[in-house]
Amino acid sequence: MRKFAALVENFVRDQRGATAIEYTFIAALMSVATIAAMRQIGLSVNDLTSGVMAGLK
Repeated sequence: MRKFAALVENFVRDQRGATAIEYTFIAALMSVATIAAMRQIGLSVNDLTSGVMAGLK
């Protein structure tokens, strides 16, 4: 029974999983920010090329 209690205690005190979750949240936030920035850049490029195409006609 003592070994089981020691295993449970070690599991509760282990912080490695918490660190992995924090890094996952940071990566997800960076991904969302990157996608938003790329979308905005894409819309700007689309507007620019539309203006150029209209000028060529």
